[in-house]
Amino acid sequence: MKVAVIGLGYWGPNMVRNFSALEEVSDVMCYDVDGKRLKEITTKFPNVHAASSYEEIIKSDCDAVAIVTPISQHYDQAMKALQSGKHVLVEKPLAASAKQCEELVELADAQKRVLMVDHTFVYTGAVRKMKEIIERGDLGDIYYFDSVRVNLGMFQHDFNVLWDLAPHDLSIMDFILGRQPNAVSAIGVNHYNHMEDVAYLALHFDGNVIAHVHVNWLAPVKIRRILLGGSKKMIVYDDMEPSEKVKVYDTGVKVVSREGIYRTLVEYRTGDMFAPKIDHTEALNIVVRDFLRAIRTGDEPVADGRSGHRVVRILEAAEQSIRNAGALVHL
Repeated sequence: MKVAVIGLGYWGPNMVRNFSALEEVSDVMCYDVDGKRLKEITTKFPNVHAASSYEEIIKSDCDAVAIVTPISQHYDQAMKALQSGKHVLVEKPLAASAKQCEELVELADAQKRVLMVDHTFVYTGAVRKMKEIIERGDLGDIYYFDSVRVNLGMFQHDFNVLWDLAPHDLSIMDFILGRQPNAVSAIGVNHYNHMEDVAYLALHFDGNVIAHVHVNWLAPVKIRRILLGGSKKMIVYDDMEPSEKVKVYDTGVKVVSREGIYRTLVEYRTGDMFAPKIDHTEALNIVVRDFLRAIRTGDEPVADGRSGHRVVRILEAAEQSIRNAGALVHL
């Protein structure tokens, strides 16, 4: 199989490295508008071929294209690749609008080609372990999903903190909960340009479930943490932990007496904590292997185009809410 990687900024070289390491891949091409980046990659990976333009890649006999460019370019580049009969893997988020995502999904279906989005965290051992725990019923009924993803920088020029950081947590939420919110409200503010650098999202689900996502480019510390509350147990996922990233707490609340709203008595349960063993395989390695597996078998990848569409729908609704002072937007 022949694969091309478009965009060699921060994430693109990691794509090149992972595709080059796979036996199923016979040839890797790459392209970037910055000639210096192209030279650096071909020097580091002598077997990788540099293309002179994106059009050269589109006209080539490569089977698949990985698009790792700014969000504003995702739609046009993915469209051209799909129209030329190539399978497509797109860096998150899938596109700049829900309508664009719909069109890409429809074209991929019509062309019988794989459309996948690089929701990398969905493929981490920690997130896959959380999904396993939830599906086993260990947490009981899910009460809430609460995430914090903050750090100092990196400021972007073509999209805000919402589109930069929130896709990670929204894709995790979509994957492990297996349900979609019915409404979103959000607030955000900018301090240095017209792009929001701090934002808070609240997501409402059927069944008395709520989710909260906090993203921030102006924090003095780097935090990557998710709390999952259930009727039986609770989970803390801290991606900054070097080893025990997932901890399951046998902690909860039980109503022991209900005598009206002012006399309801609750009992707090604090039990053991355990840290399950998780797979530490590089997530991006699993991403590219799932992409190739989907191409070979015709099965849908875990992070298919529809999951990318669901995440962008939420981002779009959240941005609409921010523009309307936090008004609730129904999905």
